[in-house]
Amino acid sequence: MSGIIFALLGGAFITLQGVANARISQDIGTWQTATITQLTGFIASFAILMLIRDRSWHGFAQVKPLYLTGGALAAVIIFSNVTAIQQNGVTLTIAALLIAQLGLTFLIDSKGWFGVEKQEMRLPQFLGIGLMTAGVVILSL
Repeated sequence: MSGIIFALLGGAFITLQGVANARISQDIGTWQTATITQLTGFIASFAILMLIRDRSWHGFAQVKPLYLTGGALAAVIIFSNVTAIQQNGVTLTIAALLIAQLGLTFLIDSKGWFGVEKQEMRLPQFLGIGLMTAGVVILSL
């Protein structure tokens, strides 16, 4: 159950961050906003790491180099979300974002990429993605 709560919190905070970033970017620019967002995220994460965690750094050396690209991906995510919110509005942007996330996670699960356990995709999963895609199309009308 706590996983669902964290997922809901994450979804809510992605939306709030997107709206805040879109507003900030109107004043200072999109890449400047991405820079500030990444910097404040780093500071907050680092503070939490130092205050709550065991202050251990040995685990960083075990991270596969490919996975270290996450921060660079976040810069593209921020830029894309800000630009999309400014052009499409919050509702359509978040709906399309969810479709993109579902589509890619569908592939990751079905192929077993990144070391996740391979999942068999059946008709209900295809229908769910189809219905969500139809919803985005309807929202865009």
